[in-house]
Amino acid sequence: MLDELEFEKPLQELENRIIQLRASDDPGAVRDEIAKLEERLGRLQQRIYGNLTAWQRAQVARHPKRPHALDFFQLLLEDFVELRGDRVFGDDKAIVGGLARFEGEPVVVVGHQKGRDTRENIARNFGMPHPEGYRKALRLMQLAAKFRTPIITFIDTPGAYPGLGAEERGQAEAIARNLKEMAGLATPIVCVVAGEGGSGGALAIGVGNRVLMLEHAIYSVISPEGCAAILWADAAKAPEAAQLMRVTAADLLRLGAIDAIVREPAGGAHRNWAETAANLRVALRDHLWELRSKSGEELVEERYDRFRRIGVFEES
Repeated sequence: MLDELEFEKPLQELENRIIQLRASDDPGAVRDEIAKLEERLGRLQQRIYGNLTAWQRAQVARHPKRPHALDFFQLLLEDFVELRGDRVFGDDKAIVGGLARFEGEPVVVVGHQKGRDTRENIARNFGMPHPEGYRKALRLMQLAAKFRTPIITFIDTPGAYPGLGAEERGQAEAIARNLKEMAGLATPIVCVVAGEGGSGGALAIGVGNRVLMLEHAIYSVISPEGCAAILWADAAKAPEAAQLMRVTAADLLRLGAIDAIVREPAGGAHRNWAETAANLRVALRDHLWELRSKSGEELVEERYDRFRRIGVFEES
């Protein structure tokens, strides 16, 4: 399999064998063998995915078959209506969003969107938004605040696009404005780090009352490769950088940068979208229910305090 990660090869061999047996002329005759292989596969998934390094988690977070924003919209929401354009320059396909219902209640959703193949990745700019993408996101979030509709964001980007055109159209200003405006929106905001959360490009839709993170996602100020290139002038040291940067969900929960970890199925979200979405649904339901009872002033104050606490330590 082209998308197979190096440490997943033992899993892929077992999965291929199970598929072959199920496709046999008499699957009943090999039912016991299939059951044994499935049990063995489950144990192997638990062992491999229970002991991933930070760099391996980064690889899983970037897996091309991992569910992206539009996939989560389809799995979690009803009556989704996409809204496009920033009303200034154009529509950026690296960010998607619109109106929807979550368990019958109206919400506004925004998320980074990567592609599945080369053609779609080019159209989506590999999930790296231009300024108009962030301005579109802000337009939708301000619409939500106007009607006090909860906002759910899905973070999955290597970072904001650093190209000349993006800089000419005010990339830094667009990100900074989103940070400022999101901090003051008097409506519940829940952010989900679904895959790769990179730098200000991720944080530009990540200022929420609650920040949830899928188990094998990553969230960092720079990519491990970029960090390695700066520190050691060698991007090949990305695995070492990933470990030192504390990019994993467990690290970030311990440091207070996120509020909860959403468990992924054995083998990662890319192997079971439905179970991943079911786990995320429960977490979103709980946090939105809690936030809906708060006033706009309470939400803004709580959000401010939440981000001010990050990076504060006490030494004994």
